[in-house]
This record gives sequence, C-alpha cells and structure tokens, in this order.
Amino acid sequence: MAFLGLALAVLLLSMASAAAPCAEKEKSSLLQFLADLSMDGGLAMSWRNGTVDCCSWEGITCNRHGAVTEVSLPQRGLKGHISSDLSGLTALQRLNLSHNLFSGGLPLKRLVSSTAMIVVDVSYNHLGGGLGELPSSDTIHGWPLQVLNISSNMFTGEFPSSSWKSMKNLVALNASNNSFSGQVPSSFCLGSPSIAVLDLQHNQFNGNIPSVLGNCSMLRVLMVGHNSLSGTIPDELFNATSLERLSFRGTGLQGTLDGAVGKLTDLVALDLGENNFTGKIPESIGQLKRLEELYLDYNMLSGELPSNLSNCTSLRNMNLMYNNFSGLLSKVNFATLQNLEILDIAINNLSGVIPETIYSCTNLIALRVAGNNFHGELSPRIVNLKSLTFLSIYGNSFTNITKAFQILKSSNTIRVLFMGKNFMCEAMPQDKTIDGFDNLQVLAIDQSSLTGKMPTWLSKLKNLEVLFLNDNRLKGQIPSWINLLSRLLYLDLSNNNLTGKIQTALLDMTMLKSINSAYPSYFVLPIFFVESHQYLQANAFPKVLDLSNNNFTGRIPQDIGQLALLNSLNLSFNRFYGQIPQALCNLTNLEVLDLSSNLLTGTIPTALNNLHFLSMFNISNNDLEGSVPTEGQLSTFPESSFDGNPKLCGSMLIHHCNAIEAPPNSNVMARDLSEKIIFSIAFAVSFVLGVLYDQLVLSTFHCCIHL
Repeated sequence: MAFLGLALAVLLLSMASAAAPCAEKEKSSLLQFLADLSMDGGLAMSWRNGTVDCCSWEGITCNRHGAVTEVSLPQRGLKGHISSDLSGLTALQRLNLSHNLFSGGLPLKRLVSSTAMIVVDVSYNHLGGGLGELPSSDTIHGWPLQVLNISSNMFTGEFPSSSWKSMKNLVALNASNNSFSGQVPSSFCLGSPSIAVLDLQHNQFNGNIPSVLGNCSMLRVLMVGHNSLSGTIPDELFNATSLERLSFRGTGLQGTLDGAVGKLTDLVALDLGENNFTGKIPESIGQLKRLEELYLDYNMLSGELPSNLSNCTSLRNMNLMYNNFSGLLSKVNFATLQNLEILDIAINNLSGVIPETIYSCTNLIALRVAGNNFHGELSPRIVNLKSLTFLSIYGNSFTNITKAFQILKSSNTIRVLFMGKNFMCEAMPQDKTIDGFDNLQVLAIDQSSLTGKMPTWLSKLKNLEVLFLNDNRLKGQIPSWINLLSRLLYLDLSNNNLTGKIQTALLDMTMLKSINSAYPSYFVLPIFFVESHQYLQANAFPKVLDLSNNNFTGRIPQDIGQLALLNSLNLSFNRFYGQIPQALCNLTNLEVLDLSSNLLTGTIPTALNNLHFLSMFNISNNDLEGSVPTEGQLSTFPESSFDGNPKLCGSMLIHHCNAIEAPPNSNVMARDLSEKIIFSIAFAVSFVLGVLYDQLVLSTFHCCIHL
C-alpha cells in the first residue's frame, strides 16, 4: 500500500510538471477582459505584473493542456462591462463574476456559444437591458449549459421564449430579483427537460401560471413569488410530483386550495402566503409527510384547521396568520409535531383554550397566538418549552396576569413577550419575587386597563430594550430606578394616570444618549406595529419616549436635551408649564415632536428649525405667543400644528403678524398664580377638543401593537 501511494504521488507530480502554460490567445482574452474594467479590484497586480503563465493568475483555472476552464472572481469589487472576448476561452466551463459591480448588458449569446460552458453566474451585479434570444445549437444535444444564475440584476423586457429549445441540458435557472415582464415562459420543460430549479421571484411577470409547467417531471424547485400574476393554480401543476419547494408568495392568485396538493408527496416547503385564496385547507395536506415549512399567511382562508395537519410530522415552521380560521385549535394534535419550531396563527378567529398538546412541542422557539379569541389562564406546562424565545398572546381574553408572570419567570430563554390586551382591569403584578427574564428584550403589557403602579420587578430586566405599558390605569410617579434599565431605547407610558415631574433618572437613559456598540441580535419572528412596519431586532426600533395623556406637571427640564438619539418625543396632553426648553434643539435626530395640549407659555424657540428630520410637529393647545418662524423646518407644518394658541401669529395662521409689532421678549416672566388657574380651566376645555386631533395625528412611532 505504501508503494502504491508513492507511485500515485510520483504520477501526479509528473502530470503537474507536464501541464502546459496557457496559450497566448487565452492570455489575450483575459487581458482584454481586464482592460474593460474601470475598477479591477487589484487584479492588475496579479495578472499583468505576475507570472506570464495566465494559468497561475488569481481566479484562473486551466486544464493540463493550458486551456482556461474556469474564471472565478466573485466579490472582488470589479466594475465595468463584461467583455465578450471571454468567448475566446473556448474551453471555459465555469464563469463566476457574482457579487461585483458590472453594468451594461450580458454577452450571453457569445458566452453560451462555447461548446464547453456549463455554469454562468453573474448574480448580484448591475447588469441590465434585455436578455436576448440565444442561438440555436447545431447538435442534437444542444448547448452544454447546465446552470445560469442572473439573479439580482436589472434585466428588463420579456424573458426570451425560444432560447430554451437549445438548452436541453439546463438544470438550474435563477432569474429572480430583476424586472422581467410579460407572461411566465411556458417553454422551459419543452426545451429543457432536465430542469430541476426554476426561480423567477421578484420580477414583473403577469398573466396566468402556465399549465404546461406540470410537465416538468424533473422540477424540484419552483419559485415564482412576488410577481403580478392572476387566476388560480392550474390543476396540471400538481402533476409535477418531484416538486420539493413551491412558492407563489405575493402574486395575487385566488381561488381555493385544490386537494390535488396531496399528490406532491416530496414537498418540503409550500409558500402560498400573501395571496387571495379562500376556502378551507384541504384534508389532503396530511399526505405531505415530508413537509417542513407551510406558509399560508395573509390570505382569506377560513373554516377549522384540518386534523390531518397532525400527520405532517416533519413540520418545523407553520405560519397561518392573517386569515379567517375559526373553531378550536385542539382539532390538531400537536403532540405528533415534535419537530415544530415556529407556530404563528395570529389574527384569526380561533377560540377555546390553548391545547395542552402544544406544550409537547419541546423544540418550539416561537409561539404567536395573538389576535384570536382564546381565553383561560396560561398553562404551567408552558415551561416545558425550554427553547422558547418568542411568545405573543396579545389581544385575546386571558386572565390572571399575576399567575402568568409567576409561571413565565422560569422561562429564561424568552426574549420577546407580548401580553397586552388581555387581563382586562386586573392589577399590575407587584410580587417582588418575580424575577428571571434574564434575556428579555421586548416586553408589552399594554392596552389592558391594568391598575396599580409600575412594578419594581421591572428594574431587574437588565437586557430590556423595548417596554410598552401604555393604555393602562397606572398611577404614581415614574420610579427612580428607571435608569437601571440601561439598554432601554423605547419607552411608552402613554394613556395612564401617572403624575409628578419628569424624573432626573428618566433623562439619564444610556441608550438614548449614546450609540450602543453591542452586536444586534435578531428575533425569530418579525414584530409588527402595522403591516408596513416590521422589526426583526430591537436595535431597529426607533428611539421613543412617549409620556402623553397622563397627569405630569412641572417644567420640561433642559436636561431633556441629553437624549440626543431620540427619534420621537411625545409629551402631549399633560400639565407641563413654562417655556419650551431651548435644549430641545440638541435632539437633532427627532422625527416626531408633540408638545400639544399642555400649559406652555412664551415663544417658539427659533433654534427648533435645526431639527431637520422632523416630519410631525405639534404644539397646539398651549398658551404660546409671538410669531411662528416663516423660514426653516417649522414653516413647513400646517396650521393645525399651531392651533389653540391665540397669541401666536404667522403667515399660515388666521392671526397674521403686524409689521409694527415688536417681537416679544424671549425671557418671558413666569405667569402669576391667578393666570395659571384661569388657563387651567381653558386647558380642560381644549383637552377634550384636542383628543380628536391627537387621534388623527398619530405619530408614526406610536401605533397599536398588533403582534
């Protein structure tokens, strides 16, 4: 054996030494390719200034005859046009120019005319224009091309239809993330009977799904999502029984889900989300024993969930959110779904209690049952879900919030916890023994009319970044321990009965003062405010401080200017008095500033014009005076932003400023007590009138949590 190994090594060494250098013609083609680049990513150093043998150049592979067989230059920062001179490399089999900055057209006709080309990958560039028809092959076997990846470019026009008659060997085509239009080509399987992967996602295809795709007997992956299709899924498509992955997400398809889907027994992933399907999930779904991913979200499906879902024992991810499913969830025996990791059934009409069988799914990492009609108490068995990181029971009719937190405190893996819109009118848990939640980043206990004070156990949540306590009936002051939540970047305490002044501790919140250098971590499921706003990590949340609709009083402190990272500050509908602090001009990241319906006096600081990102500004229903700036950012807001301040004047207001009026002194003396009393009465009236306005002019960052 040792002798044979030595002999083989000698043979390989002799073959390597016998390998011929590249031909001059090959070298010339490569140098012309280099010459067409405006940015070469350092290739010139290797190619022009290196060895004369191009077979030794970076990214170049040759056969033993010195012919170039592979050009592999991904992620090199190359910029320019792809030279058609590459077609001079007659033995070239693989071309990989992906993840660069190439622009212009793709000389595909010249490239595939090679009798050797097997793989072309030019994905993730800036190539554009039409693809063009490909030449016919002179041989009965057609062109040898097997893999063509032109994804993530800017190609336009209709996809060439007759080209594939010569692509008899094509196995994989990825044309996703372009701007191809017209109908989905129906000739793929006719010209390329071996095609196994067809990805046309994120284009502008229209029309119906060609029924002839059902003749693609070798097709394993069909992805046509995010186009503008119409009609239904043709019955013939279910004849493509080799399919393993099928996606028509976001295409506008309609109709019912055909029971013939049960014929696709090799299916691993089925994504029909974001369409207009109606009716029930067919019972035949239970025949898909290999199914791991099922996405039927954002449709109009209804009825009870079929019990046969229990037969899909390979399921890992099931997303049925935003439909009209009803009945009992217990129809499905989740004890058989031991591989289930993500279950999302939010925003349906399911009722009853959460079935105990769910707690047998010990691999579950995300459970979202928000927006249904579930009731009862949280089961102690939920602690069996040792890997659970995301839990949302938001918007149901659960009871006994204290018991729920006593149970969940043992779940140290939870990072996202939505409990809001449950436990109506109960008392906020004050039990000091509640601890745990070591990894909790997002907590929502909102819209529940909970009574009591902000509980001290919240101060133990050292990793908390987002806290929603809005729309309750909490009273008392903001506790001094609030600054112990050093990672907090989003705090919503609006619509409560909180009192007192703005605490100094609130102005010492680390994450609102300086940029966090911690590496961001991602959630298992996106967090929704509204459908158009989704967040996959806590750091992506806007930096928000919302104290609106409470009974806070005193002056707005100058130290509020320390919260330099704030994107939204809402202090409306309180009893703050005194002047608008000049320090607000330091909050240069502000997009929302709402100081409406308070007792503020004095003039509008002109320095607020420095807040160039403001998209929503409201100081209505105060007692401000003087002129509204006629230039700069503040002048761009409508009259409604200044309403209810009869002493204000400006070109956009009913009360115009007289040229002879002297500007008021910016250092206005404090009003005497009697004036405050009179204005307080006026404020009470304006408060009621302002509520409607406040509801109409909601901040972008103050939306009801859905999930």
